[in-house]
Amino acid sequence: MKFYITTSIPYVNGAPHIGFALEAIQADVLARFYRQKGDDVFFLTGVDEHGVKIARTAELAGKTPRVFTEEISGKFRDLKIALNLSWDDFIRTTDQKRHWPGAQALWKALADKGDIYKKTYKGLYCVGHEAFITEKDLKDGICADHQKAPELIEEENYFFRLSKYIGDIKLRIKNNELKILPVGKKNEVLGLIKEGVEDISFSRPKKNLSWGIPVPDDNLQTMYVWCDALANYISALGYGGSDDALFQKFWPADAHLIGKDILRFHALIWPAMLLSADLELPKALLVHGHITSGGQKMSKTIGNVVDPFEAVKQYGVDAIRYYLLREIPSGEDGDFSYEKLRERYNGDLANGLGNFAARVTTLAEKLDLSSYAVEPAIEKEIFSVREEAAKKVLEFKLHEALAKIFELVRAGDQLLNDRQPWKNSDSSQSGSDLYNLVVLLDNVAALVAPFLPETATKIQECIQWKGNKLSVKKCSGLFPRIE
Repeated sequence: MKFYITTSIPYVNGAPHIGFALEAIQADVLARFYRQKGDDVFFLTGVDEHGVKIARTAELAGKTPRVFTEEISGKFRDLKIALNLSWDDFIRTTDQKRHWPGAQALWKALADKGDIYKKTYKGLYCVGHEAFITEKDLKDGICADHQKAPELIEEENYFFRLSKYIGDIKLRIKNNELKILPVGKKNEVLGLIKEGVEDISFSRPKKNLSWGIPVPDDNLQTMYVWCDALANYISALGYGGSDDALFQKFWPADAHLIGKDILRFHALIWPAMLLSADLELPKALLVHGHITSGGQKMSKTIGNVVDPFEAVKQYGVDAIRYYLLREIPSGEDGDFSYEKLRERYNGDLANGLGNFAARVTTLAEKLDLSSYAVEPAIEKEIFSVREEAAKKVLEFKLHEALAKIFELVRAGDQLLNDRQPWKNSDSSQSGSDLYNLVVLLDNVAALVAPFLPETATKIQECIQWKGNKLSVKKCSGLFPRIE
């Protein structure tokens, strides 16, 4: 089985913040989960580097757009090590060898279908969104996300016949051929369709947008964000290039993991483009919420962001991964604070998993436990947690999956306290108890591996199986308590 998962490609007008870290980590959990199942996984991420906002931001920084995007894109690429991500490829929309051929091939496919036409357009343009918006998107004439009034623009653009495909898209969303999770987001999209969907602007004059991909056969126009950025999901696989073996193998995407603010683009515009180009639709859109700070959305534009590199430097990568995956409901908004992070760290990691691993391995170290067997009740409990956690992952409820796994940690702690093998004068019984506890810990490590890969590896290095021979060494200091 194959599994192709993507993140959205963040806009590089500023350094990465904790909001995208959440998305990247969630996608990483899914990629690792499916690899663990034995599937052939391709995990794609990247960056969106074109547009008016990039050009203006670069100019303010006294740099060319190319130099500016090179610097910022490097910081997004550095997240792979900082957050222990396992992505297979990183696509940049400025890559003229890998990305541009696919984006231009997609444009041509839409044009050949008769779905691109030219007309004069007058509308409100939000530089922050890099998109035309409507009055209903404003509050007191201001964009709520970027706290700025949009610009009134009139220009001749190419348009895409989005409205032509809305009926087909509606049917596919309703019957879950294009699954949208959580279900509330599916209903939101169907509500947008009910309000009415018009054709969309698909290009901008080169004089107003020079930093982008040229429209095929028209050097006076530059591709707008839709055919540029959204095409990354297929251009990275070789679509439109000389070698499309990855495209043939992995498309359609099994999951696009995106933020709720770009749901409309992925649930309406992207499927319409694919239908026009006679390409298969992605199987699922997994939609996460925003991370807030004091109830306010974190935004590079507003400036209330949390630096993921600094957070990892202070607390360690798995502590940050755990907090984001456990504290933030997968499909909803959640609040970030260092106070809550310390509470989760000490309560669940230091006093929970870390303490359990240290106690069990310290007691079992140097003992020969190979002759024992797992008690049926413990085996049943492990199987039940494994099944329930997997079910929650498939439902895109990663926070609930992680909570279920940590029930096994608490069950192990309770078993250890009840049995007290260090007090038992019967060495056979204490050996049996410790064997069961080691097996339980080993299974916890396997279950948390997609979520906390560094921690899982450390535990598994302390529990070595060679055939039927089991050896254990002390596993302490996983999560030193923070005072």
